[in-house]
Amino acid sequence: MTLIDGDATTPTTGPVLSVRNLRVWYGTARGPVRAVDGVSFDLRRGETLGLVGESGSGKSTLGRGVLGLLPDAAKVTGEVRFDGRDLVTMPRRRLRAMRGPQLGLIFQEPMTRLNPLMRISDHFLETLRTHEPGMSKERMRKRAIDTLGAMGIPPTRFTNYPHEFSGGMRQRIMIALALVLNPLFVVADEPTTALDVLVEAQIITILNDIKRNFDTSILLITHNLGIIAEACERVAVMYAGRIAEQGDARAVFARPAHPYTRELLASTISLSTTDLHYIPGSPPDLIDPPSGCRFHPRCPDAMRVCPTRHPPTVTTELNQKVDCWLHGPDDQIPSGGRDPLEREAIGVADEA
Repeated sequence: MTLIDGDATTPTTGPVLSVRNLRVWYGTARGPVRAVDGVSFDLRRGETLGLVGESGSGKSTLGRGVLGLLPDAAKVTGEVRFDGRDLVTMPRRRLRAMRGPQLGLIFQEPMTRLNPLMRISDHFLETLRTHEPGMSKERMRKRAIDTLGAMGIPPTRFTNYPHEFSGGMRQRIMIALALVLNPLFVVADEPTTALDVLVEAQIITILNDIKRNFDTSILLITHNLGIIAEACERVAVMYAGRIAEQGDARAVFARPAHPYTRELLASTISLSTTDLHYIPGSPPDLIDPPSGCRFHPRCPDAMRVCPTRHPPTVTTELNQKVDCWLHGPDDQIPSGGRDPLEREAIGVADEA
C-alpha cells in the first residue's frame, strides 16, 4: 500500500519523542488546574504507545501539550524532545511549521473539525498548498486521492462535502488529512469515539497499517483497553495528571503492577463477564488533588504511607515502570507504612 509520493524521511537514532517531567497547568479563579503534572515517557520510531485512563485524567491535554496546541493561558514546563529538538522552548512560528510535515494530529470529532462549507478536496489542497507551496495542483490532487484511497475513500468522493459522509468515513478523512504530509509522529486523540464496532475495527487496522508501512510513531489516546490490546506495543496508564504505570502492553495486561491498572482491567466488559465491576469513588479535583499517591482515596490496597508522599518510579521484573508503594523501595517506607488504611479513612465506603 502506498499512501504518499513524498520523499522518505531521514532515519533517526534513539527515541523519536522523549518527554521529561512535562507539566501543563491552567489558571482558574479557584487556582491552577494541574492537568498534566510531571509526565515522562519515550516513543520509538514505528511504535504505537497507548495512553489510557478515565475521562478527566489529562490524556488529551498531554497530547496537545506535546504538539504545543494549548491555549495561551496554559503554562507548560518540562521537556518534549522531538528528533533532538525541544518543542517546549521552540518559537511558535517554527513549531507551527512542523505541524503537518513532521507532527500530526487526528482529532476526536471529525464533524466539528471539517469545515462544512469546504469540499474534501479543498481541505487537502489547502493543507498541501500551505506546507508544500511548490507542488503542482495536479500532484497535490494525486497525493490527496492516493492518501484517501488508502483509507478506503474512492476518488469519486473527492469533491463531496463533509455532511455527505458517514461518521466512520469522516474519521478516515481526518486520518488521511493527518497523514498526507507523511509526519514522523501522530497523536490520535480518541479516533474511534462514537463509532460502531465494525468501523472501530477498520480504524484499528488502518492505524496498524500506518506504523507498519511508514514507520510512523503514534500516541494513541483512548479509554478503550481493547483498542490498546489490538493496536499498541506499549501502554501508559494515566490517572489525575500523572502516569501511574507504563510498559509492554502484553505484560501490563497480564500482570498489572498498579492497583489502578488492575481496577481498570477488572472493569472491562467481555463476553465472559457475569458481574459488573467498577472503581468506587471519582477521579480527584485537579485544583486540589489528594496528597501523596493521588489514587490512594480509591485504592483497595492503600497503605499508611500512600497519603504521605508520592511514590517514586520503580521498574518491575517485567520492565514495567510503576509509581506505587506496593513495589517499594522499602528503604523509603517508614515503620508501619505498609499497614493498610481503613476504608473509611480513605473515603471509600464498603460495597454492600
